[in-house]
Amino acid sequence: MMALVPTEAETMLADAARGLLDRSAPVSAFRALRDSGDPLKYSRDLLAKLAQNGLVAANIAEEDGGVGMGACAAGIIAEQAAHTLAAAPLLSASLAAELIGRLGSEEQRRDLLGAIMAGELVVAVALDEAVRHDPAKLATVAAGAGDACTLTGRKTAVIDAVGANRLLVSARAGDTVRLFLVDPATQGCTISAIDTIDGRNIGVVALDGAAGLPVGEDAGDAIAATLDLGRALLGAELLGLADHAFDATVAYLKEREQFGRKIGTYQALQHRTARLYARLDLARGVVLKALRAIDEAAAEASLLASLSKAVMTELCRDVMVEAVQMHGGIGVTDEFDIGLYYKRARVSGELLGDDRFHVERLARLKWEI
Repeated sequence: MMALVPTEAETMLADAARGLLDRSAPVSAFRALRDSGDPLKYSRDLLAKLAQNGLVAANIAEEDGGVGMGACAAGIIAEQAAHTLAAAPLLSASLAAELIGRLGSEEQRRDLLGAIMAGELVVAVALDEAVRHDPAKLATVAAGAGDACTLTGRKTAVIDAVGANRLLVSARAGDTVRLFLVDPATQGCTISAIDTIDGRNIGVVALDGAAGLPVGEDAGDAIAATLDLGRALLGAELLGLADHAFDATVAYLKEREQFGRKIGTYQALQHRTARLYARLDLARGVVLKALRAIDEAAAEASLLASLSKAVMTELCRDVMVEAVQMHGGIGVTDEFDIGLYYKRARVSGELLGDDRFHVERLARLKWEI
């Protein structure tokens, strides 16, 4: 039976990552970056520091020069990064590495994976096309043969698209789905930033006959597996956000006084926080089980990835609503950190499918509806 508690090595990784992020990427650094108006919306210096410590694309296999720690390690890092709202393209690095590792030629893996892991190359993964996440909707088409392919279509909600060194774009090529590597500077490729409430780098990619280099052949299975990885990593990120908001709220309840007593002494608030604590504790097992299932290539990996994303999207939303309410008026001010976590949770909950999408997907996977 799969253990639902972290191993000693996983606990050590979490502690090391959290320590580095607390020192190098406090919430104040995120605020400063947001307020600077930098269109990149993440720190290349932070990315380099994380890379130096082996915290970028930890899922790259050892045979490709990576640390080979898998989805569990990438999830642990995502969870810890959420605690400080670390402004670094960690999710896109893990997704790009997964796709290249599964589909890339030996030359592509050699040239790209090492640079991603070193923080020298940012590769944005462009898969979604619908207003809401729907992998079945794929209208982007590829024309041509061999290395002389051109792409036409439009991709939405592309994480870290602005300023990316390369794009990985899915497209239909005849009866198959394929993946292409695109230079954003190439003619026919236009990237427009989306102004998100959480200050994350997300863009729209428009392709009009843009040149693309094929990565592998039929990419359908690799894309499906990579989406599951992304959902599990977002589940871990949402867990980190919820954990931080819960801890910050409990601390506030212990210090805020109203009517001559600490508001944390009121039983109604104690009951509300106790319920959230119990749900968070149960959710940790769901997130960890999904990540482990992906590492083990288990038959239920897709189902567990959707379960993790659905559970954490709903739970994180509930935690954030309670956190803002228990903070009172200051909870809705930009000056207070809890609002930043609320906004990040709203966006992360939508990426790669919200809870409604994944509940429906769970039903289809479980009962083959």
